[in-house]
Amino acid sequence: MNVIEITDQLPLVDEPPLDLHFLASNAQAAAAAFLAAGTAANTVRSYRSALAYWSAWLQLRYGQVLGDAPLPATVAVQFVLDHLARPLADGSWAHLLPPSIDAALVTARVKAKVGPLAFNTVSHRLSVLGKWHRIKEWDSPTEASALKTLLREARKAQSRQGVNVRKKSAIVLEPLQALLATCDDGVRGARDRALLLLAWSGGGRRRSEVVSLQVNDVRQLDADTWLYALGATKTDTGGVRREKPLRGPAAQALSAWLAAAPANSGPLFRRLYKGGKAGTTSLSADQVARIVQRRAKLAGLDGDWAAHSLRSGFVTEAGRQGVPLGEVMAMTEHRSVATVMGYFQAGALLNSRATQLLDITMPSATHNSSRSMGPHLTKEEEE
Repeated sequence: MNVIEITDQLPLVDEPPLDLHFLASNAQAAAAAFLAAGTAANTVRSYRSALAYWSAWLQLRYGQVLGDAPLPATVAVQFVLDHLARPLADGSWAHLLPPSIDAALVTARVKAKVGPLAFNTVSHRLSVLGKWHRIKEWDSPTEASALKTLLREARKAQSRQGVNVRKKSAIVLEPLQALLATCDDGVRGARDRALLLLAWSGGGRRRSEVVSLQVNDVRQLDADTWLYALGATKTDTGGVRREKPLRGPAAQALSAWLAAAPANSGPLFRRLYKGGKAGTTSLSADQVARIVQRRAKLAGLDGDWAAHSLRSGFVTEAGRQGVPLGEVMAMTEHRSVATVMGYFQAGALLNSRATQLLDITMPSATHNSSRSMGPHLTKEEEE
């Protein structure tokens, strides 16, 4: 049976044919819905914030509206020069954004304060602009070689002047123990202890992964072992359930939390109300960060702490203890070795023999003479 014969057998339908080169309007809406549903809420918020800033900046700087047409590379270059501070010969810093526009952006509440933006912020907003162009099926101005060269040299210039990318403090074993020591305040302490230990000992989980866990995602094997299941995550979007182990103190902390706030379904980590009563709604991702910061403050720890401190701390501590990188990545589910290696190596180098080359018994000063150092020197050569 050939194709023509199959076509002849198809019933006639009262639907207009689609254009091969364009998506129907309902298909466009469906595609947008898929994109929105498949993107984490925090990511969606950051995209909206970045696009709102682009829209405001474009209107003030160029009198243009975001969305009418693709932007040329010159606009992306101007954005970098407007927002990244560059060092001047006299030691001061400057950027090209006119003060009146800077103040207007603050007044419009798309910018927190006047002044240049951090390199990471500029990079993120350029990344969002690139994604927005790709969704529109336009050539992205962020792919221009001139822009990439400018960013690379700008990073070098800032680095030479001592401006470094700020990273959150890593929660390695000692600060983790200090955080846990504060978790002695009843039901809240039981919840926070279980949350901290699952996020840290369970593989350095992201805050979005922690708050998305449900009671039905965990199961107990024995008194010292639980398994918890991950679905779709930032790096694994397939949604296939993967179980990770919780052992020892982490397992015991989870048991204590579920005993203090029993539940047969719903979110694993829930909000608490007066009297330590657990509600039915999940913690938000921002609340996970606030829990880390609150416990760090109670513990008297100095540093820049955030939810990501648990993830970076797990990897760093694994490096300190000599855990093979492959085993670490199996727990964290990092897909990029380059991403995880910075933290891992920072921990591994702390115990590296290469940092202990002077930790040998040095010859005493009385024996450290010219005779022991090599060929005999004459009086003139010694002087």
